[in-house]
Amino acid sequence: MSCCSPDNSCSTSAASRDKKTTGVTTVYEVKGMTCGHCETAVAKEVTAVAGVSGVSVDVAAGLVTVTTGTEPDDAQIAAAVDEAGYELTGRAENLSAR
Repeated sequence: MSCCSPDNSCSTSAASRDKKTTGVTTVYEVKGMTCGHCETAVAKEVTAVAGVSGVSVDVAAGLVTVTTGTEPDDAQIAAAVDEAGYELTGRAENLSAR
């Protein structure tokens, strides 16, 4: 369930949690994000996953870039995205950089 109204408006301002670090970078496709509140909610939950050292959310593209020290646990990332109220649909394999 998205945090936004049916017209995709949101009264919450965008808050980016971009954090540049080194490690394994994996890009995931996420459905349902439409605004800054969505960005904040996903970033907060994914950042809390053990081993995650950086998260960048691109709402317009529906992408979440996750940096970890080792190969990420996709199930844990998916659970975090689900906890935020969105759906991780898979890795954006052609965008992942390892």
